[in-house]
Amino acid sequence: MIRVRGLGKCYETYAAPHHRLLDLLWRGSHRRAKSFWSLRDLSFSVRRGEAVGVIGRNGAGKSTLLQLLCGTLDPTEGSVEVRGRIAALLELGAGFNPEFTGIENVYLNAAILGLARAQIDARLDDILAFADIGDFVHEPVKHYSSGMFLRLAFAVVAHVDADVLIVDEALAVGDALFAQKCMRFLREFRERGVLLLVSHDIPSVTSLCDRALWLEKGALRMTGSAKDVTEAYLEAMYAERQEVAGLGGAGRAPAGVVEQEERRPFAHDARRDLLLHSNLRNDLEVRAFDPDGRGFGTGQVRVSWVGLLDQARRPLAWLVGGEEITLEVRFEAFVAADDLIVGFMFKDRLGQVLFGENTYLACLDATPEFAPGMRGAACFAFRLPYLPSGEYAVSVGIAGGTQEQHVQHHWVHEALVIRCVASHVTHGLLGVPMTAIRLQVVHDEDAAQSGTESVGAPYA
Repeated sequence: MIRVRGLGKCYETYAAPHHRLLDLLWRGSHRRAKSFWSLRDLSFSVRRGEAVGVIGRNGAGKSTLLQLLCGTLDPTEGSVEVRGRIAALLELGAGFNPEFTGIENVYLNAAILGLARAQIDARLDDILAFADIGDFVHEPVKHYSSGMFLRLAFAVVAHVDADVLIVDEALAVGDALFAQKCMRFLREFRERGVLLLVSHDIPSVTSLCDRALWLEKGALRMTGSAKDVTEAYLEAMYAERQEVAGLGGAGRAPAGVVEQEERRPFAHDARRDLLLHSNLRNDLEVRAFDPDGRGFGTGQVRVSWVGLLDQARRPLAWLVGGEEITLEVRFEAFVAADDLIVGFMFKDRLGQVLFGENTYLACLDATPEFAPGMRGAACFAFRLPYLPSGEYAVSVGIAGGTQEQHVQHHWVHEALVIRCVASHVTHGLLGVPMTAIRLQVVHDEDAAQSGTESVGAPYA
């Protein structure tokens, strides 16, 4: 559906405005323009049914790429081939006349996207119902808020039968309910067309996209699965901010430091303790901590072991959803530290964070001090949710500072890998253990005592 080969876009910049005029009047070898390549030598392709995220810092060339795909910019070099109808949300207000009313802009924008007048007439009610902005559709859009702009623009692109949908950070301004509606539409759309999403919201990219492109200074730095690319991007952002490189192994000590052998107790198999034998049991297999797992950080404090423990503090190789467990993160400090924060993120196979926690608030008034060579452990006790079938990963991190401003000493991407081999969860990302579930008849006198009124027959 999309084929890009050797794509590049160059802009000419001038030190002063009159230099541009001089170059136009006297074309010669002494040109005053300087070339700035917003994109250079970019190649990739996208098939029908794929969702591709585009990530990178501001100025990396993301918006330029989308405008080249949409045809609003001409490439300086290379080629762009897009098959089918394109619908794009490049920026709020694009394709809208501020003096026109909402309905007039629906006709204008839909016509730009290729619909005939009769087609727009037939879909107008559905478009207005999707936008859900009430009588404001009769008002000039120059009076709209950014959220109303988004509602109307997204409603149009959702009803033009596009083959390729391009979204550039537009969903960041919507309210929560409309954002959920948009996400539901995007999940349905990716089954039949091509979705290209530019966003700084990494969870959205990992949730919606199969692949990701990482642009840096106009060039393609990395392409691959959304999970792998976003993890590498996160690692690079931390490394640049802290001026440190990634760490090769999770548990390796720095040069000159003798690392003591970590005593690991025998992994207890929780299946022996199970009293209930049911095909609905949420069985989870835990892969042991890998000391050579991928990680990054300063290396001043390093993770030495991560595991899940039962209530008797025995490491688990197998567990069941709904159990009370403890996640333990052991580490060693190689410098003095009195502001450590240890945390974890529980992710699904796409890298989407399901839940997580850290020690910052719990230990705000009593953070231990660590001298060089001291070991420590952070423990998180919780009831494990019920998980749908599939693979999950636990990422752990140790930082110094505060939640808002910190230095990452050691981050391990997949400290633990958990595989759910049996589950009763069929809807949602996870199931929450219930303290009680009841089904009962409430009589009129019971409703009166509780201060509520009963209308019609008693309900169950």
